[in-house]
Order: sequence, then C-alpha cells, then structure tokens
Amino acid sequence: MLVCRSLTLMRFNGLMSGAVATLLAAFACLNASAAPPSDLQPELDAVLTADLHFSTADLGDLQQGKIVNRTLPAAVPEEIGVAGAVRVRGSRNRLIAAYRDIVTFKKSVAVLQVGRFSDPPDDSDLDALTTSHDDFDLRGCKMADCDIRLPASGIQRVAADVDWRRRDADAQASAIFKQLLLAHVRSYATGAPGRMTQYDDGRRPVRPQVSGDELIRTSPYLDALKPGLAAHLTCFWSNPLDGAEDFLYWTKEKPGIVAPFISVTHVTIAPAGPRQSIAASRDVYSSRYIDSSLSMMIASDVVGDASSFYLVYMNRSRTSALRGPMAGVRRSIIEHKARGSVDRHLREVKDRFTLEQ
Repeated sequence: MLVCRSLTLMRFNGLMSGAVATLLAAFACLNASAAPPSDLQPELDAVLTADLHFSTADLGDLQQGKIVNRTLPAAVPEEIGVAGAVRVRGSRNRLIAAYRDIVTFKKSVAVLQVGRFSDPPDDSDLDALTTSHDDFDLRGCKMADCDIRLPASGIQRVAADVDWRRRDADAQASAIFKQLLLAHVRSYATGAPGRMTQYDDGRRPVRPQVSGDELIRTSPYLDALKPGLAAHLTCFWSNPLDGAEDFLYWTKEKPGIVAPFISVTHVTIAPAGPRQSIAASRDVYSSRYIDSSLSMMIASDVVGDASSFYLVYMNRSRTSALRGPMAGVRRSIIEHKARGSVDRHLREVKDRFTLEQ
C-alpha cells in the first residue's frame, strides 16, 4: 500500500510539474507577444545598450515616444557624461541639413554670438566676436592666475604687449586674444605651429589636447558607428574619413548667471551606413569651465517607418571644477543640470523637426 501510495503521489507531482511548466510557457508566450519587436537599427541598439547603458525599460519608453536620459559612468574623477534619446516623427536628412547651418542651429538665449570658420580659417572669421571687460579681464593676468584659459606664451604676450595705461588697453588685449585663438584654430586644422596644448591660467596646468584624446580613446562607440572616426577626430587633417564633412565654429555663451565663455568646436558630419547619420563634436578651445569635451548626435531611421527617426545625443566632458573639496556636491549639481539640458535640447529638436500630422 505504501508503495502504491508513493507511486500515486509521484504521478500527481509529475502531473503538477508538467502543468506548471505548461503555464509558465504560456505566460512567456503571452509576454513575448505583448512586447513589440525592436524598431531600432541594430548598430544603434548595440550602442544604446552596451555603451550608453540603456535598460530594457529605457528602450521600451523610447519606442513609446518618451524622452529618455541617463548619466554615463565617469572614466576619471573630473569627468561627467550624459546621454539622451527621443523618437521623432520627421526627416533625418532635414535635421542634418539644418545642423550644417550651425550659425542658425545654435542660436538661443544662452548663445550670445556664433560664427563659422572658413576653410582654411581666415583673419576675418573672428571679426563678429566682440569682447568687453564683462567677458574677461586680462589686467594682472599672470601665470597660475588669469581670468581665462591661456598658455604660458599667451600670458607672457599679454603682459608684454598691452599697455594698461592706455584707454584702449582692453581693446588691445582683445585683439591679442583673437590672434592667439586664430593661430590655435589654424594649427588644429592644418598642423601648423601655434596650438594651445596646455592652459597655464590656474594653479594646476590643464592639458586639453591630452584630455580630449583620452575621451576619444575611451569612446568605443565612435568606431562602432563609423570605422575610422576616432582617428579622424584625434587629428582630422592627417586622417581623412570617407564621406565626412568637417567645419569649425566659435560661440560666446552665457549660461545663466555665470560669467560668459568663448569656445571653438570641431564638427564632423558623416553617414553611418544607409540609414544613419552622425555628427561628432570635439572641443577645440574653451575660455572657461571645460577642460575637454566630446559630443555625438546620432540620427537613425526607425525600422519599418520611413517617416520617423531616433535622435540620440551624448556628451562626455572633463572639468577642473570636479576636483578638490566639495567635488561630490558640485558633481551632483552639474549632473542634474546636464541631464536637464539634454532633456530640453531633445524636446526642442523634436518640436522643431516633427512633421505636421
């Protein structure tokens, strides 16, 4: 009897196990059928998940039309990174065409002035850039203590060539700054002498070229999307890239209540296959705040929907402000503002380029 009862119990348990397995399989099928198939291009899907650390929930929100943004892990303590994405019902080609007109594209309340450099850079390219005592004050500028980012040679030139007793001393200093900046841009674009490889305005020297090259080396998604892009951004005049368009532009910006800053940016626009376009940007100079910066915009057609594309934006920057005491507090504030800025930028672009129903 005990044997029969044991056999009966075993059969019952086996039936229950089979029933549970059947139910689990059924639920799995239901879940699989409920989840929509991904409409991301495979290359973009790989970058979002492997490099930008988007979760399955993030990708689901993105496909449903929500703006998704997140903080990226820092490679060094002074680095901050953010990424965001949104689905846009519009034309990828229209966005890229608008981005080529960078002067119009960049105009905003925070961007006070903007201009594009000629190819090759010309003496007149910085004529529209105006500077005053409010933008920077070079009186008393010396090694380890100067109002804006300059190399030792630039600091010494200001001290030697500007007569601060004259009424036009600030104009003299501004003219020297523009000459130094133009020489730097020409060197960056052609390999000629004059590139600013170190800023000596603070107690701790900043090496923007080294810092920028490190950002590029630690961004594997560059070559994943466009083979050869990393080398091109490192030294574009000696590493041509198939199908690429390059230009440099300058801005004078005043974000909020902080002091204005002047920057120069190198942009590379290139196709990343037949269904994707990319625009990568590298900081060439920043008069304040930024040691180095690397950004990328990806416009990728939605699979199965020719009228829509995914817009992805990412930025990795390094700043001396994230060193020293209270660095954790400053990081929290900067990350919060950076994510908010990405969210606003994506929303503005989506509103601007969404086609009328």
